[in-house]
This record gives sequence, structure tokens and C-alpha cells, in this order.
Amino acid sequence: MSVLAAIVLSSTILTSHPITEQANMSVYVKNLTTGELIDAHREDKVVPPASVMKLLTTGAALEILGADYQFPTVIEYTGVIRQDTLHGNLYIRGACDPSLGDKGQTNFFYKWMKAVRAAGIQYIDGGVVADMTMLDGEAQNPNWLCEDAGNYYAPGIFALNYYGNTMNIVLKSSEVGSVAEVVKTEPQVEDVVFINHIRCAKIDYDGAFVSGLPYSNERYLTGSVPSKLGTFGVRGDLPNPGLLLARHFTKMLRESGVGVKREATYIADYNPITPPRMEIYTHYSPKLSELIQETNVNSNNLYAEAIFRFLGTRYGLPGTIPNSQNLLKEFWQNKGVHMQNAIIKDGCGLAPQDAVSAKAFVELLTYMHRSKYAEAWIASLPISGQTGTLKSLCAKTELEGRIHAKSGTIAGTKNFAGYIDMPNGDTWVFAILINSAPGKAKNIQTVIQEYLLDVYSKHQ
Repeated sequence: MSVLAAIVLSSTILTSHPITEQANMSVYVKNLTTGELIDAHREDKVVPPASVMKLLTTGAALEILGADYQFPTVIEYTGVIRQDTLHGNLYIRGACDPSLGDKGQTNFFYKWMKAVRAAGIQYIDGGVVADMTMLDGEAQNPNWLCEDAGNYYAPGIFALNYYGNTMNIVLKSSEVGSVAEVVKTEPQVEDVVFINHIRCAKIDYDGAFVSGLPYSNERYLTGSVPSKLGTFGVRGDLPNPGLLLARHFTKMLRESGVGVKREATYIADYNPITPPRMEIYTHYSPKLSELIQETNVNSNNLYAEAIFRFLGTRYGLPGTIPNSQNLLKEFWQNKGVHMQNAIIKDGCGLAPQDAVSAKAFVELLTYMHRSKYAEAWIASLPISGQTGTLKSLCAKTELEGRIHAKSGTIAGTKNFAGYIDMPNGDTWVFAILINSAPGKAKNIQTVIQEYLLDVYSKHQ
């Protein structure tokens, strides 16, 4: 069979299947080793990439910052230290680290407290201030859907991120038709007010939703949960993670014997003219290679968006969303990736206006495969049938373990872009973007898997 015939036959699996035949799609598959075109269908067409968007963000971050880059969080003070008293404020200055306190890991507080004591401070005649001024105050991307705001997967993004910027809202359900009771939050968040309309219903799934905006202490709870379930958790965003961080540090200082006169506060507006500060300690995040692995394997929106926002600070302070958008597009254009028609609204793929072609992703993936950071890059991608968001793709087939790729999923959308390791040692690079298809994403994935296995079987 000729290569052309194989291309036509392979493409028809996507273009003739009832689930995908009317979908908005862009497909491109190449042999990276030989340069041979394997398949293509509307490869220049820009379509919403969903979480495959994270490839643009994490690839640019690796190239600009390097695999060993670590985000700093600086403990510093204003005023003077006389005897054992700080006559001024203690500041926590953030630089977009997405990992601080993530998954409840807060052992860093002990190092911070040790540094405060080492500076000769036993009493703070002021307070602990969360400095979030590296970014502007637009913590919620205006291009995200209103229905996403306040949910755990769409938290506000700040220069100081803490606890994954999420809280677990513990609820208790009872009789059908009753309102579920809010028991507590984990971590405990002062001043948060829940406007609760979650009903207990005769269902067997969690249909509860959280909505709200950054800095606002109001959170709306709507939807339904199973009746008589007992206590259970619903995840939502933290209204102000930097302030919560400052409050927790204040509490731990006081409990350790360091007096703090005032309650914790925060600053969010950048001011180029500020009193001089003295550094006490710098906390460093894990290496960027580890952060992008979390970003891509688990499709972590917070990590992607924090990195995206930090990249925008290269154009100046405070970092803004437009600066991040422009930097990402210009960076990849300068690397030879066709981004002329691409639309970049965020760094994680939540914005429905995002639009990138399959060809652009293949060009990006080709560039990164030849990068000096290629090893860290490929290690950041989940593996088919084995890890992360690819655990169900091609499991128990010939392609299990052979695909390293990023997935993207929203209603009616299933996308994949990455590499395929062929038995003869060649590497393929591909992007399959399927949008506006009827049915569930898992059914779209089934068609894509059939397509991948068909193409693989014809060229191995």
C-alpha cells in the first residue's frame, strides 16, 4: 500500500466515524526521525487545545528559565531591629511559586521561623505582610468562563500561591430535599461566608459547585449531593491564599514565642517606590523540571497558570495577563513555530477562546525534542496506559508505554499531542485535536485510540 493510500485510510477513521465526522478537528502526524509525513488533516486549522495548551507554557518556561530554575519566596523586613524587637513589618514577598504549601506540605515554616530568630527578632512591633505585588491584581483570568471561577480547577493566580490555592469544604448531607450543612473548611479560612444552596437529592454522584471571585470572602455553593451520605468534601478555591499564608505564619510565630503585635495583612498593588527592605531568608521551590512534570502529568492548572503569569514579568512589573499572552506567542514565533493565527488567552487551556493548530504543536514538539532540555521535557509528559492523564489511553494495546503526550479535555473535546516511540527506533510526533464532537470525551478518546492504533499498525 502506498503512503498516500495509508494516509487517506487512516484519516477516514476520524472523518467518517459518527462521533467525530462533524467535529472541528486538526490532525498532523510526522516521523520525527526521517521527516516523513504520516498523516495530515486540516493541520493549519486553529482549534481550542484545552489542556494541550500547557505544552506552550511549559516548553517556553524550560527554554527561558532552564530546567534547574527555582522560584524564590523572600522573607524580609522594613524598619530596624533594636535589641530583640523589629520596629517594622515582616514581609513574605512572592514570585509566583505554585508549589508553596501544596498538598499541605508546610514544613518550610520552621525554616522561616528559625531565620527570624537568627536575625535577632523576638518581637515584631508590626505585622506579617503578604507581598503579592509582582503580579497585577487581576488574579482571575477574564477569559475564563464565569461558571469556572471559584472551582478548585480555576483558582485565582497570585504572586503568592499557597495550599494549591484550594480549600476542602466539608459538608454533611441528610434527608432528600434538605440543604447540606457546611461543617468546616480544610484548611480553616477566617471570614469566608458560604451562601449555601446545595440540596441533598436521590442521586449517586457529586453535583455540587463552588463559585466566587478572588479576594472576595463570599462563596456560592449550588447543585446537589447524594442524601444521607454523611460528611464529605467539595473542593473550591482559596479567596486570598497570600493572606492565609501570612496568617498561618503569624500564628506559628506566636506559638513559637515570637510576639507579633498586629494581625496579618497583604498588599496586591505594585509600587515602584517602597521603603528599603532587609532580606532574612529565601525559600526556593523545587526545580522547574519537577514543577512542569506536575503541570503536564496531572494537568495542573494552577501550576501552568502561575508559570504563565511569571513569564509575563519579563516584560516588566507588575506582571500582566496581556504581557504573558504576548510573550508566549512571540517566543514560539521566534522559534519557527507557526503562531500567526493562534489565539493565546491563558497558559493552561481553560479559556475557550484559545486556538492553536495541530501543525503548530508538532513544530513545538519537534523543537523541544532537539532542545538541550529534551530529557526534562519528555519526562514531564504522561505515558500511555501508565501515568497521569494518559493512564487510560491505549492501555493493554501495542501502544501502551510508547506514547508520551499531553491530553486536553473539555465538554465535546478530546485532544492529544506528543511523541510515539516506534519499534524500529524512530520517533513520531503528532497532534490530534478534536473539538465540538457529540457525546462524552471518553467516547472521543476511543475513536482517537482506534485511529492511533490503525496508523501505528500500518507504519511499524
